[in-house]
Amino acid sequence: MTKLLTELAGVVGGQNVITDPLDQAPYLRDWRGRYEGKAYAVVRPGSTEEVAAVVRLCAEQGVPLVPQGGNTSLCGAATPDDAGRAVVVSLQRLNRIRHVDVDNGTLTVEAGCTLAEVQAAASASDRLFPLSLASEGTCRIGGNLSTNAGGVHVLRYGNARDLVLGLEVVLPDGQIWHGLRALRKDNTGYDLKQLFLGAEGTLGIITAAVLKLSPRPRSICTAWVAVPSPEAAVALLRRFRSECGERLSAFELMSQPTLALVLRHIPGAQCPLAEVPPWSVLIELGDTRTDAGLEEIAESILAPGIESGLVLDAAIARSEAQRVALWALRENASEAQRHEGVSVKHDVSVPVSRIPEFLRRADAALLAAFPGLRIVAFGHVGDGNLHYNCSKPDADANAALIGERGDVNRIVHDLVHELGGSISAEHGLGQLKRDEIRRYKSALEMDLMQRIKSAFDPQGLMNPGKVL
Repeated sequence: MTKLLTELAGVVGGQNVITDPLDQAPYLRDWRGRYEGKAYAVVRPGSTEEVAAVVRLCAEQGVPLVPQGGNTSLCGAATPDDAGRAVVVSLQRLNRIRHVDVDNGTLTVEAGCTLAEVQAAASASDRLFPLSLASEGTCRIGGNLSTNAGGVHVLRYGNARDLVLGLEVVLPDGQIWHGLRALRKDNTGYDLKQLFLGAEGTLGIITAAVLKLSPRPRSICTAWVAVPSPEAAVALLRRFRSECGERLSAFELMSQPTLALVLRHIPGAQCPLAEVPPWSVLIELGDTRTDAGLEEIAESILAPGIESGLVLDAAIARSEAQRVALWALRENASEAQRHEGVSVKHDVSVPVSRIPEFLRRADAALLAAFPGLRIVAFGHVGDGNLHYNCSKPDADANAALIGERGDVNRIVHDLVHELGGSISAEHGLGQLKRDEIRRYKSALEMDLMQRIKSAFDPQGLMNPGKVL
């Protein structure tokens, strides 16, 4: 395979073919530290044409490819296996904003742009790209689309796949699909782009995308609300939806143990209320008008809620600094938990109406099976997506729990399935849930997915071992 290295260097330049193990290391370990692999080389192409040439060379020699954006996957989707045969294709040099069309409400970007750069390009044109994640400074838009990322504004704007009009993709044989159409109506057959969105790089490498832009909110109201229970949170969500409609852009839920971890481990974090409540809800309203009166609207819903006991207490941000501080409490939930060791994590979704039942039954079943368990629950209750993580405070006991993660997962995932939910709401399958999903998808669904994979990638070289 020495010849391959020479050929790859001829395409991307020798400085962009990384073979030294120390230099490769950042590309070979996932963000959570759960997966670590080996690579024959890490290649950093600088254009779509270079990506295509790299893929053709690897396809001709039967070399597996692992597409990688910001390497922030939470399921090991961008990490190679330990065979050392794969070429990791890093897209970080494909970082150009190609075109902004304000009248059409679209933004054409390359896959290596960070999500923050995409947001900034939209903002510079007085528009909004609404996908928002805690990792937006490091994650790349190509990876966001490949995993169909969700984030905190799905309630109003939808998942990543809802924000895409067109794609440019390098196929497993090195052909380039030029699908960068900026159309909202194109009824000419199969919607091919949807096959690549959420496919986690197993069908091809997304190199560019046409993204939808939205009007930029000029009025924002953010509130931190204490509620007695998940049932109260769902009831409050219903009231906000009824009164605010599309002005409601976020409705996030955090349990008391979750907030306590943030307050303990994140510098500068402060509870916005007099006491840490049993459950907290972070609510955000947005409107394109500057005089929308959003605070008055929020207060008109919260005040009766306090009188009825649906709401225990509430604080509304009166400045941008206060708004940022409230969001920091929610966005640092995962980081805070990392300070206390590994946990058994779940990214699940159920119908919003069944969130209280899920939390009640899952808590009871897990505590019965694993006494002393600490359950950290938070997430996007507005769209039914919960992050439901389990650990034990004592290090030795926690190590034993991690060894029994399969039993923990079975309790959680079986209940999610019973309630009509999904065992992966926004993080994808990657390596983490590749085998687990077979228990919950029908044989027909798995067969259809395999047939699509075989049609696009008959050699099985594109991100092998992920999803399927």
